[in-house]
Amino acid sequence: MPKRSPLPRSLDAWLNQLGNQLLPVPAENLLLVRRAVGDSRRSLRDIAELMQSSPALALSVLREANRKSTGLSEPAENLEKALGRLGLQRVEELLNRQPSMPAAEIPQALRQIQLISQHAAQQANGLFAGRLARLWQEIQWGSLLFLTPVWALLSSHPELLDLWEQRVLVKGEPAAKVEHDVLGVPLLELCLALAEHWRLPEWIILGYRLLLNDRRLLAKALHIASRHPQPLHQQQFLDADNNLRRWLTQPANSILLANLLALTAHNAWDTPHSLRWQRLTALYLQLPLDALQQQVHQFAAQSARQHFDPDLWHPAEALLWPWQARHLQPPSAPPAKAQEVSEWRQHCMQLLAQPTAFNSVAALTACASQALQACGMQRVLLLLADRTHSRLVTHQHIGLDPSATSLRLDPQHSQVLRRLLSEPGQLRLSPGNIAQFSALLPGALKALFPSEHLLIRSLASHGRVMMIVLVDQTGAPIDEASLQAFGKTAQCIERALSSFAKREQ
Repeated sequence: MPKRSPLPRSLDAWLNQLGNQLLPVPAENLLLVRRAVGDSRRSLRDIAELMQSSPALALSVLREANRKSTGLSEPAENLEKALGRLGLQRVEELLNRQPSMPAAEIPQALRQIQLISQHAAQQANGLFAGRLARLWQEIQWGSLLFLTPVWALLSSHPELLDLWEQRVLVKGEPAAKVEHDVLGVPLLELCLALAEHWRLPEWIILGYRLLLNDRRLLAKALHIASRHPQPLHQQQFLDADNNLRRWLTQPANSILLANLLALTAHNAWDTPHSLRWQRLTALYLQLPLDALQQQVHQFAAQSARQHFDPDLWHPAEALLWPWQARHLQPPSAPPAKAQEVSEWRQHCMQLLAQPTAFNSVAALTACASQALQACGMQRVLLLLADRTHSRLVTHQHIGLDPSATSLRLDPQHSQVLRRLLSEPGQLRLSPGNIAQFSALLPGALKALFPSEHLLIRSLASHGRVMMIVLVDQTGAPIDEASLQAFGKTAQCIERALSSFAKREQ
């Protein structure tokens, strides 16, 4: 997996960071493709179809085939042509360079955006491939690979997906403002620059140029789609504007529409953004909106069956919910239960016992993590420092990804961690200061806590910091009562650390 680095702020800096990046592929998928490449009975189409379940691998092959150094002017439009251009020997060499790991260890944000791309490919195949049968490969691969610039972005910085969801989809902040705050450049400009740098299929590049440069035509088409729901009336307006009709009915628009349908359905099916692209797709296909929606829902269900992953969200799940339901809701912390308060008191009494009740550090940290959970913290991470403060190691965690178990951090790479290790202190992250401190935290911590509301505290024994605690309430704002309960719990843990240190002397 590529090492996470601070976010660039310019287009050139982003291209330098992401331009040559190889994305991780599930190890089991890579093994299947290797066997197929080495099997003389398998055709290029067989290998290409097998790669469809490994989107990152498909991207690597297409990029390699379309490198400018190949000397070919026209980029390959689909994976079968890319395989033929490279030859199986070069494909095998590329497979040997491809990073791989168990699927569960690939960043969840990357797997989520690839699932959205697979959903988009299903929509494109169902809605457009039959009508444009001669172009089915261009439609299939263009729709699957359209969001590949975002794959590269989330592979390097997986925390950005949750940040985007919370600020744009939940809180309703303008996307342009969030892009400027976080990336320093408009996201569409970055996607277009990467697509051109990689020489992706022309339809993908045309899609990004459309969103950036053809907004007047896009607005006119959306106006017709929303104001005139009957296909006959829509056709009359299009016939009256030949330029608009020719622009709208380009086959390349099919992959853009499929991806916009999949992206906007990620939160809900009936938001203004989702309905806007549903109406435009209905206009493109000359279908009534309800008929288009029926097909879109059917293809979403097919996609969910083919690409099910219990760790990921598929919008087909929301088709069983009330129509106004949302996948992403403004979070709220649940009130404390009497049983939890009783458990919290018991854990604190155990931490404060004199002499110490613990015969090992593991027993102490286990009790500490349970006390933090009982005081209302839903995600907990306890990091112990070594004697030289040169390494922080996970000792306990609750509510986090299993990868937290093997977390090892070098504090020298984070100004925040260095400060907290120098003396006991507390940092409360909130939307008001997240931009200031986010870049100073290790990417691994931001991936584990994709939240704008986070408490980080260092705990000391006899004046020397021994532990750093990170907690949150799964993204919910932390109220004053929870903050006070956390503070009291932290004091109990510090007392327990001091008592345990005396026991060892």
